[in-house]
Amino acid sequence: MFTQSLDLSDKEFQLFQEIIYRETGIHMSDKKRKLIVARLSKRLRALNLSTFTEYYEYLNESSHADGEIVNLVNRVTTNKTDFFRERHHFDFLLKELYPRTIAESRTNGVRRLRIWSAGCSSGEEPYTLAMVTLDAFKAERGWDIKILATDLDTEILQKAVTGVYPTQAITPVPKEYIHKYFVRKGENYEVGNVLRSMVAFRKLNLMSETFPMKNPFDIIFCRNVIIYFDTKTKEELLTKFHRHLKARGHIFIGHSESLMHMKERFRYLKHTIYQKV
Repeated sequence: MFTQSLDLSDKEFQLFQEIIYRETGIHMSDKKRKLIVARLSKRLRALNLSTFTEYYEYLNESSHADGEIVNLVNRVTTNKTDFFRERHHFDFLLKELYPRTIAESRTNGVRRLRIWSAGCSSGEEPYTLAMVTLDAFKAERGWDIKILATDLDTEILQKAVTGVYPTQAITPVPKEYIHKYFVRKGENYEVGNVLRSMVAFRKLNLMSETFPMKNPFDIIFCRNVIIYFDTKTKEELLTKFHRHLKARGHIFIGHSESLMHMKERFRYLKHTIYQKV
């Protein structure tokens, strides 16, 4: 086992840029060099490897490549999220989209709602969606509502499935929702069964050529994800989202993201809220 500090050469950095881009679609700029060293050094030590070249070779050995790629992805992806993050999105659901959906159902008879939280991280977003949706539809009967929550990071997905959050994390949640949908566990709060029953967590790589979901979604949340992609990767992903949205379906993106360059596919409604063309 080694004790010296780890260095990442220009050639090694390029190799890891390529493999991270291939597996996640994330382009690691030169500014991310220190981040790669910091996040992968522990993995090298755990494997008793002394250089990043050795780790790259380890990643490409067929006997354990798949499993180690998972570890690599888990360490380089960013998982910043909060309950009720970008609250105007949930206000739009409660005050505009859901009332309109309910009104239309009384004419067309459709009482099925499918929502996809793409890049769900540790679960705050899909659980927020579940709370808001239950609130909006509480007076309705006969609705079939499901939320799919996906992420590439298996460790963060397990945290989402566990559904246990410290008190500080649930501060943005309205008190009536906390009492209704969470169970106090010492210093933490655990997601209750009502929310759990609405959300299905799955591992999914947004860089896959095709997605396994057969039926289209009414709503897609993909917030603060495409900001990490280059133009080509963004357009490819958004084309797939367009394919998986119902006619007139809605997509919600992050506060610093835009779909204005894809006007032929998405119509701007409000800040970071678009509708399928």
